[in-house]
Amino acid sequence: MFSQRAATLLVPLAVEATLQAQQQRGMATLKAISIRLKSVKNIQKITQSMKMVSAAKYSRAERDLKAARPYGLGAQQFFEKTEIQSDDKAEQKKLFIAMTSDRGLCGAVHTGVARFIRNEMNKDSSNTKIICVGDKSRSILSRLYGKDILFVANEVGRLPPTFIDASRIAHEVMKSGYDFTEGSIVYNRFKSVVSYQCTTLPIFSSNTVEKSDKLAVYDSLDADVIQSYLEYSLASLIFYTMKESACSEQSSRMTAMDNASKNAGEMIEKLTLTFNRTRQAVITRELIEIISGAAALD
Repeated sequence: MFSQRAATLLVPLAVEATLQAQQQRGMATLKAISIRLKSVKNIQKITQSMKMVSAAKYSRAERDLKAARPYGLGAQQFFEKTEIQSDDKAEQKKLFIAMTSDRGLCGAVHTGVARFIRNEMNKDSSNTKIICVGDKSRSILSRLYGKDILFVANEVGRLPPTFIDASRIAHEVMKSGYDFTEGSIVYNRFKSVVSYQCTTLPIFSSNTVEKSDKLAVYDSLDADVIQSYLEYSLASLIFYTMKESACSEQSSRMTAMDNASKNAGEMIEKLTLTFNRTRQAVITRELIEIISGAAALD
Protein backbone atom coordinates (compact mmCIF):
# COMPACT_ATOMS: atom_id res chain seq x y z
CA MET A 1 0.00 0.00 0.00
CA PHE A 2 2.86 2.32 0.95
CA SER A 3 4.78 1.54 -2.22
CA GLN A 4 1.80 2.32 -4.46
CA ARG A 5 1.20 5.59 -2.69
CA ALA A 6 4.87 6.56 -2.95
CA ALA A 7 4.84 5.74 -6.64
CA THR A 8 1.78 7.94 -7.22
CA LEU A 9 3.58 10.81 -5.45
CA LEU A 10 6.84 10.33 -7.37
CA VAL A 11 5.22 10.45 -10.83
CA PRO A 12 4.05 14.11 -10.59
CA LEU A 13 7.42 15.06 -9.11
CA ALA A 14 9.27 13.43 -12.01
CA VAL A 15 7.01 15.14 -14.56
CA GLU A 16 7.53 18.51 -12.86
CA ALA A 17 11.31 18.03 -12.78
CA THR A 18 11.31 17.12 -16.48
CA LEU A 19 9.28 20.21 -17.36
CA GLN A 20 11.58 22.44 -15.30
CA ALA A 21 14.64 20.93 -17.00
CA GLN A 22 13.11 21.49 -20.43
CA GLN A 23 12.25 25.07 -19.51
CA GLN A 24 15.77 25.73 -18.23
CA ARG A 25 17.28 24.22 -21.38
CA GLY A 26 15.05 26.47 -23.49
CA MET A 27 16.07 29.59 -21.55
CA ALA A 28 19.76 28.64 -21.77
CA THR A 29 19.42 28.17 -25.50
CA LEU A 30 17.76 31.55 -25.88
CA LYS A 31 20.49 33.20 -23.84
CA ALA A 32 23.26 31.52 -25.85
CA ILE A 33 21.64 32.52 -29.13
CA SER A 34 21.16 36.08 -27.88
CA ILE A 35 24.84 36.36 -26.90
CA ARG A 36 25.93 34.89 -30.22
CA LEU A 37 23.64 37.26 -32.13
CA LYS A 38 25.01 40.28 -30.27
CA SER A 39 28.62 39.27 -30.95
CA VAL A 40 27.98 38.77 -34.67
CA LYS A 41 26.33 42.20 -34.89
CA ASN A 42 29.37 43.76 -33.23
CA ILE A 43 31.67 41.95 -35.67
CA GLN A 44 29.59 43.24 -38.58
CA LYS A 45 29.99 46.80 -37.32
CA ILE A 46 33.76 46.33 -37.12
CA THR A 47 34.03 44.84 -40.62
CA GLN A 48 31.88 47.60 -42.08
CA SER A 49 34.08 50.24 -40.43
CA MET A 50 37.23 48.51 -41.71
CA LYS A 51 35.74 48.40 -45.19
CA MET A 52 35.11 52.16 -45.14
CA VAL A 53 38.64 52.85 -43.88
CA SER A 54 40.15 50.56 -46.51
CA ALA A 55 38.09 52.24 -49.23
CA ALA A 56 39.50 55.64 -48.25
CA LYS A 57 43.06 54.26 -48.10
CA TYR A 58 42.58 52.49 -51.41
CA SER A 59 41.61 55.73 -53.15
CA ARG A 60 44.79 57.38 -51.92
CA ALA A 61 46.93 54.34 -52.73
CA GLU A 62 45.60 54.26 -56.28
CA ARG A 63 46.47 57.93 -56.79
CA ASP A 64 49.97 57.41 -55.37
CA LEU A 65 50.48 54.36 -57.59
CA LYS A 66 49.88 56.36 -60.77
CA ALA A 67 52.60 58.77 -59.73
CA ALA A 68 55.03 55.98 -58.71
CA ARG A 69 54.77 53.83 -61.84
CA PRO A 70 57.23 55.95 -63.90
CA TYR A 71 59.92 55.18 -61.29
CA GLY A 72 59.53 51.46 -61.84
CA LEU A 73 59.19 51.63 -65.62
CA GLY A 74 62.29 53.81 -65.98
CA ALA A 75 64.43 51.48 -63.87
CA GLN A 76 63.21 48.41 -65.74
CA GLN A 77 64.14 49.81 -69.15
CA PHE A 78 67.82 49.93 -68.22
CA PHE A 79 67.93 46.19 -67.52
CA GLU A 80 65.85 45.41 -70.61
CA LYS A 81 68.01 47.40 -73.04
CA THR A 82 71.31 46.12 -71.71
CA GLU A 83 69.97 42.51 -71.57
CA ILE A 84 71.77 41.79 -68.33
CA GLN A 85 71.92 38.17 -67.25
CA SER A 86 74.11 36.02 -65.07
CA ASP A 87 76.43 33.77 -67.10
CA ASP A 88 78.28 31.93 -64.36
CA LYS A 89 75.78 29.31 -63.25
CA ALA A 90 78.26 27.57 -60.95
CA GLU A 91 78.70 30.56 -58.63
CA GLN A 92 75.18 31.91 -59.01
CA LYS A 93 73.78 33.55 -55.90
CA LYS A 94 70.12 34.48 -55.78
CA LEU A 95 68.20 37.00 -53.70
CA PHE A 96 64.45 37.27 -53.16
CA ILE A 97 62.86 40.41 -51.72
CA ALA A 98 59.36 39.61 -50.41
CA MET A 99 57.19 42.73 -50.62
CA THR A 100 54.47 42.42 -47.94
CA SER A 101 53.42 44.40 -44.85
CA ASP A 102 52.78 43.97 -41.12
CA ARG A 103 48.99 43.97 -41.38
CA GLY A 104 46.61 41.13 -42.21
CA LEU A 105 42.90 40.65 -42.90
CA CYS A 106 43.47 41.23 -46.61
CA GLY A 107 42.89 37.86 -48.23
CA ALA A 108 45.79 35.98 -49.84
CA VAL A 109 47.92 39.02 -50.68
CA HIS A 110 50.79 38.13 -48.35
CA THR A 111 50.49 34.35 -48.58
CA GLY A 112 50.70 34.50 -52.38
CA VAL A 113 54.10 36.24 -52.22
CA ALA A 114 55.38 33.85 -49.56
CA ARG A 115 54.08 30.84 -51.50
CA PHE A 116 55.93 31.91 -54.65
CA ILE A 117 59.23 32.27 -52.78
CA ARG A 118 58.66 29.01 -50.94
CA ASN A 119 58.13 27.15 -54.21
CA GLU A 120 61.34 28.62 -55.61
CA MET A 121 63.23 27.69 -52.45
CA ASN A 122 61.90 24.14 -52.65
CA LYS A 123 63.48 23.80 -56.09
CA ASP A 124 66.93 24.99 -54.98
CA SER A 125 67.63 26.71 -51.67
CA SER A 126 71.43 26.64 -51.93
CA ASN A 127 73.10 30.05 -52.38
CA THR A 128 69.73 31.77 -52.01
CA LYS A 129 68.83 34.44 -49.46
CA ILE A 130 65.57 36.20 -48.59
CA ILE A 131 64.80 39.74 -47.49
CA CYS A 132 61.35 40.21 -45.95
CA VAL A 133 59.70 43.60 -46.27
CA GLY A 134 56.86 43.30 -43.76
CA ASP A 135 56.34 40.97 -40.85
CA LYS A 136 53.77 38.77 -42.60
CA SER A 137 56.27 37.22 -45.03
CA ARG A 138 58.74 36.67 -42.19
CA SER A 139 56.19 34.76 -40.09
CA ILE A 140 55.44 32.44 -43.03
CA LEU A 141 58.94 31.90 -44.43
CA SER A 142 60.82 31.70 -41.13
CA ARG A 143 59.28 28.31 -40.34
CA LEU A 144 61.25 26.55 -43.07
CA TYR A 145 63.85 29.07 -44.23
CA GLY A 146 64.61 31.15 -41.15
CA LYS A 147 68.38 30.70 -41.58
CA ASP A 148 68.18 32.08 -45.14
CA ILE A 149 66.57 35.41 -44.14
CA LEU A 150 69.10 38.27 -44.24
CA PHE A 151 66.97 40.89 -42.48
CA VAL A 152 63.36 41.98 -41.99
CA ALA A 153 61.92 45.47 -42.57
CA ASN A 154 59.17 46.10 -40.01
CA GLU A 155 56.59 48.88 -39.57
CA VAL A 156 55.37 48.49 -43.16
CA GLY A 157 51.72 49.05 -44.03
CA ARG A 158 50.72 51.29 -41.15
CA LEU A 159 51.43 54.42 -43.20
CA PRO A 160 51.67 54.89 -46.99
CA PRO A 161 55.17 53.95 -48.24
CA THR A 162 57.54 56.75 -49.17
CA PHE A 163 60.73 56.97 -51.22
CA ILE A 164 62.69 57.45 -47.99
CA ASP A 165 61.47 54.05 -46.77
CA ALA A 166 62.48 52.47 -50.07
CA SER A 167 65.90 54.16 -49.90
CA ARG A 168 66.51 52.76 -46.42
CA ILE A 169 65.64 49.24 -47.56
CA ALA A 170 67.87 49.62 -50.64
CA HIS A 171 70.71 50.85 -48.43
CA GLU A 172 70.34 47.82 -46.15
CA VAL A 173 70.39 45.52 -49.18
CA MET A 174 73.61 47.09 -50.47
CA LYS A 175 75.41 46.92 -47.13
CA SER A 176 74.14 43.44 -46.17
CA GLY A 177 77.39 41.90 -47.45
CA TYR A 178 75.63 39.34 -49.62
CA ASP A 179 77.13 39.60 -53.13
CA PHE A 180 74.24 38.24 -55.19
CA THR A 181 74.51 37.74 -58.95
CA GLU A 182 70.80 38.09 -59.64
CA GLY A 183 67.69 38.63 -57.63
CA SER A 184 63.96 39.24 -57.80
CA ILE A 185 61.50 41.51 -56.07
CA VAL A 186 58.33 39.49 -55.49
CA TYR A 187 55.27 41.71 -55.18
CA ASN A 188 51.57 41.95 -56.06
CA ARG A 189 50.89 43.94 -59.20
CA PHE A 190 47.62 45.85 -58.99
CA LYS A 191 45.24 45.23 -61.90
CA SER A 192 41.78 46.24 -60.69
CA VAL A 193 39.74 46.59 -57.52
CA VAL A 194 39.11 42.85 -57.39
CA SER A 195 42.23 41.61 -59.16
CA TYR A 196 45.98 41.54 -58.56
CA GLN A 197 48.81 39.30 -59.76
CA CYS A 198 51.94 38.02 -58.02
CA THR A 199 54.81 39.31 -60.19
CA THR A 200 58.61 39.51 -60.06
CA LEU A 201 61.06 42.22 -61.06
CA PRO A 202 64.73 41.33 -61.74
CA ILE A 203 67.59 43.04 -59.93
CA PHE A 204 71.34 42.57 -60.44
CA SER A 205 74.56 43.39 -58.64
CA SER A 206 77.17 45.81 -59.94
CA ASN A 207 79.57 43.01 -60.93
CA THR A 208 76.91 41.35 -63.09
CA VAL A 209 75.99 44.67 -64.73
CA GLU A 210 79.61 45.49 -65.57
CA LYS A 211 79.99 42.19 -67.43
CA SER A 212 77.11 42.98 -69.81
CA ASP A 213 78.16 43.22 -73.48
CA LYS A 214 75.52 45.83 -74.40
CA LEU A 215 76.51 48.22 -71.66
CA ALA A 216 78.53 50.14 -74.27
CA VAL A 217 75.37 51.81 -75.60
CA TYR A 218 75.66 54.14 -72.59
CA ASP A 219 78.69 56.42 -72.79
CA SER A 220 81.01 57.33 -69.90
CA LEU A 221 79.97 54.59 -67.49
CA ASP A 222 82.61 53.77 -64.93
CA ALA A 223 82.29 51.64 -61.80
CA ASP A 224 81.24 54.54 -59.55
CA VAL A 225 78.53 55.71 -61.94
CA ILE A 226 77.18 52.17 -62.30
CA GLN A 227 77.19 51.67 -58.53
CA SER A 228 75.38 54.95 -57.91
CA TYR A 229 72.80 54.25 -60.58
CA LEU A 230 72.17 50.71 -59.29
CA GLU A 231 71.55 52.08 -55.81
CA TYR A 232 69.07 54.61 -57.17
CA SER A 233 67.38 52.10 -59.48
CA LEU A 234 67.04 49.58 -56.64
CA ALA A 235 65.41 52.23 -54.46
CA SER A 236 63.12 53.18 -57.36
CA LEU A 237 62.09 49.56 -57.96
CA ILE A 238 61.47 48.98 -54.25
CA PHE A 239 59.42 52.17 -54.04
CA TYR A 240 57.39 51.17 -57.10
CA THR A 241 56.73 47.63 -55.84
CA MET A 242 55.79 48.93 -52.39
CA LYS A 243 53.18 51.19 -53.99
CA GLU A 244 51.86 48.32 -56.11
CA SER A 245 51.67 46.03 -53.08
CA ALA A 246 50.02 48.72 -50.93
CA CYS A 247 47.32 49.35 -53.53
CA SER A 248 46.70 45.61 -53.95
CA GLU A 249 46.57 45.18 -50.18
CA GLN A 250 44.01 47.93 -49.62
CA SER A 251 41.78 46.75 -52.46
CA SER A 252 41.96 43.16 -51.23
CA ARG A 253 41.21 44.22 -47.64
CA MET A 254 38.25 46.26 -48.83
CA THR A 255 36.89 43.25 -50.72
CA ALA A 256 37.57 40.91 -47.79
CA MET A 257 35.79 43.17 -45.30
CA ASP A 258 32.85 43.55 -47.68
CA ASN A 259 32.52 39.77 -47.93
CA ALA A 260 32.87 39.45 -44.16
CA SER A 261 30.08 41.98 -43.64
CA LYS A 262 27.80 40.09 -46.04
CA ASN A 263 28.56 36.79 -44.31
CA ALA A 264 27.83 38.38 -40.93
CA GLY A 265 24.52 39.67 -42.29
CA GLU A 266 23.54 36.19 -43.43
CA MET A 267 24.52 34.76 -40.06
CA ILE A 268 22.47 37.43 -38.27
CA GLU A 269 19.40 36.50 -40.31
CA LYS A 270 19.81 32.80 -39.48
CA LEU A 271 20.42 33.45 -35.79
CA THR A 272 17.42 35.80 -35.61
CA LEU A 273 15.20 33.16 -37.20
CA THR A 274 16.51 30.51 -34.81
CA PHE A 275 16.03 32.82 -31.83
CA ASN A 276 12.41 33.60 -32.79
CA ARG A 277 11.59 29.95 -33.36
CA THR A 278 13.15 28.91 -30.06
CA ARG A 279 11.35 31.67 -28.16
CA GLN A 280 8.05 30.69 -29.78
CA ALA A 281 8.64 27.07 -28.81
CA VAL A 282 9.36 28.05 -25.18
CA ILE A 283 6.23 30.21 -25.01
CA THR A 284 4.10 27.46 -26.57
CA ARG A 285 5.45 24.89 -24.11
CA GLU A 286 4.71 27.18 -21.17
CA LEU A 287 1.15 27.76 -22.42
CA ILE A 288 0.63 24.01 -22.76
CA GLU A 289 1.89 23.50 -19.20
CA ILE A 290 -0.48 26.20 -17.86
CA ILE A 291 -3.47 24.81 -19.74
CA SER A 292 -2.65 21.26 -18.65
CA GLY A 293 -2.35 22.36 -15.03
CA ALA A 294 -5.67 24.22 -15.21
CA ALA A 295 -7.35 21.20 -16.77
CA ALA A 296 -5.96 18.95 -14.04
CA LEU A 297 -7.46 21.15 -11.34
CA ASP A 298 -10.99 20.96 -12.89
